[in-house]
Amino acid sequence: MSEVIDGTTCAGPDGGAQPLRLMAVHAHPDDESSKGAATMARYVADGVEVLVVTCTGGERGDILNPAMDRPEIKADIGKVREAEMARAREILGVRQHWLGFVDSGFPEGDPLPPLPEGCFALEPLETASEPLVRAVREFRPHVMLTYDEKGGYPHPDHVKCHEVSVEAFEAAGDPERYPDAGEPWQPLKLYYHMTFSKDRILALHAAMEKAGLESPYHEWIAGFEDEKEKRAKWEVTTRVPCADFFETRDRALLAHATQIDPNGFWFRVPLDVQREAWPTEDYHLARSLVDTEVPEGDLFAGIREKVCL
Repeated sequence: MSEVIDGTTCAGPDGGAQPLRLMAVHAHPDDESSKGAATMARYVADGVEVLVVTCTGGERGDILNPAMDRPEIKADIGKVREAEMARAREILGVRQHWLGFVDSGFPEGDPLPPLPEGCFALEPLETASEPLVRAVREFRPHVMLTYDEKGGYPHPDHVKCHEVSVEAFEAAGDPERYPDAGEPWQPLKLYYHMTFSKDRILALHAAMEKAGLESPYHEWIAGFEDEKEKRAKWEVTTRVPCADFFETRDRALLAHATQIDPNGFWFRVPLDVQREAWPTEDYHLARSLVDTEVPEGDLFAGIREKVCL
């Protein structure tokens, strides 16, 4: 597996410095900290410009940390989550942009209730994609990150995030599409997050048992068979070494205090166990307009050679 190559600033067309740029598109505030956060922190440390695009405000999210389950927080959850996002992006060292759509909520029950009118998941594709196309043309990323076609898990906003990300990747470079959304720019690679792959969960589970610790993954593993039809099946093509930034990832997660219980599931595997058992964050290369060989160890493999030479 190739390692991440040092050097992230290349000569632009005018001879000036041109940094490499990474855009991560997420459905809600906190998604950026649970999926790919250590990768982003690692690239920021290497000098890459990183922009998180957040599609919705998370206004319909539940409060998952008992310590934050208070009436005044529930009454203003959108503003609270906006402030949490501000703290997380500061910890990660990234820029962040809101698309401004309204959280769809996670429908539960049998039969499932209809989605609320005006929510992100019900927006027409072009309406939902136009502000992302505009953001791509303004930021000019070389690489985009998003979810697979099942959203990573079947939340309607995650599925919609996938759809608008693919649309923006394919349309942003075409001057005839979204002509009022800025000057065309074509990203070169699109990846899907593979954060919760079966192989990773099994490796962490085995490492916990080897260390004589109680694994938090028993129920997760037992549910693999039941969940398999709800999740896309993509191979991991790209593993980014970022174990040195797991602590930064966790601090960003904790910034989302309404969503993350510091005594909860996310923090039951010690960092030293994680670093030993699975020191990478993983991705599937879904689109590439540059030559690259898989497996990769760098999201910019093939791009450094194209942009920097």
